[in-house]
Amino acid sequence: MTRERSHLPRDLALSITVLTAYACLHPFSGWRSTGVGPFDFLTAPFPRWFTWDDIWLNLLGFMPFGFAWTTCFLHRLKPGRLLLVVWLAGTFVSFCVETTQNYLPTRVASNVDLTMNSLGTLIGAACALRWGRIFEADGALPRWRERRFLPGRAGSFGMLLVVLWWFSLLNPTSYLFANGDLHRLIDGVPEIRLGGQGFQRIEILLAAANTLALGLIAQRSMRRPSPWLVGAILLLGLAVKTVATTAFLSPSQPLHWATPGGLRGFVIGTGVLFAVWAAPISVRISAAGLSLLFATALVNLAPDNPYWDANTRLVAEGHVLNFHGSTQLMASAWPFIALLWLGLVGPARRERPRAGRFD
Repeated sequence: MTRERSHLPRDLALSITVLTAYACLHPFSGWRSTGVGPFDFLTAPFPRWFTWDDIWLNLLGFMPFGFAWTTCFLHRLKPGRLLLVVWLAGTFVSFCVETTQNYLPTRVASNVDLTMNSLGTLIGAACALRWGRIFEADGALPRWRERRFLPGRAGSFGMLLVVLWWFSLLNPTSYLFANGDLHRLIDGVPEIRLGGQGFQRIEILLAAANTLALGLIAQRSMRRPSPWLVGAILLLGLAVKTVATTAFLSPSQPLHWATPGGLRGFVIGTGVLFAVWAAPISVRISAAGLSLLFATALVNLAPDNPYWDANTRLVAEGHVLNFHGSTQLMASAWPFIALLWLGLVGPARRERPRAGRFD
């Protein structure tokens, strides 16, 4: 189990760092010099206008950074030195981000943001000193992971894929479970023009294909596949989607995702998943990959969500929009990351410890 301690926390920490930086610099457009010195924000007076939401979001936004990186080095540095190193690292990352924001017209560099990000890193690191030992070999998480998931990187990255899938669902603007939309990244225009029945068919196909793919990926990452655990993962995905449409839409619409087509697709996808549950592993791997490819192609051809009407909008607070940018990035990239994992874990790897090269 010593390898588990080095892989899962590190992979999680790297993912959190990339997503945090992306959220702080989104959107990556309009780069220009404002004529202000890159470090002038350090000595700027306290802003006359601010919201407590911005304060708390900056604090909370860097807590996962501090927690994740501290868990990576719990046994390599003494607690006091580790706390100092992670705090300085988080402060440096925030300083680099704030300095870079000087060249983005939609962003404002702020010493208040820097202070709260630094404090959030420190709090997250302190929490990891207290609770981060769940990642140790005899901790609750590795013991549960050892029972349920494949050994080595195959199982660790499979778990991480599920977590990143949940994170991608915090994007409230997409079809149910639909990831891989590249329109905003490549400035593309949807090709299909459909009526009401056509929209519903698109929803059904997208929800069914993505439900099937996620279920098969979760099953493949398990040492002893459990239909109850896979079902819980899917249901938690619906719960995450409900949180997203409650917190990030104005007006709040908890069941915005629960369209007739989306619900039917979820039921169909779940039914197909359990129908092929005991199929040969090569069949399941192929079904997962083909479902991902089909759903990704379809979401890029389909028009925007028709249930997104003129009275529905994202909460317009800056940090919420920044967070939305990072969820959009993960939603766009997730199918391709999942396909890479499927290719690496492959059908040749048997569901037993120490098999294959993806350890």
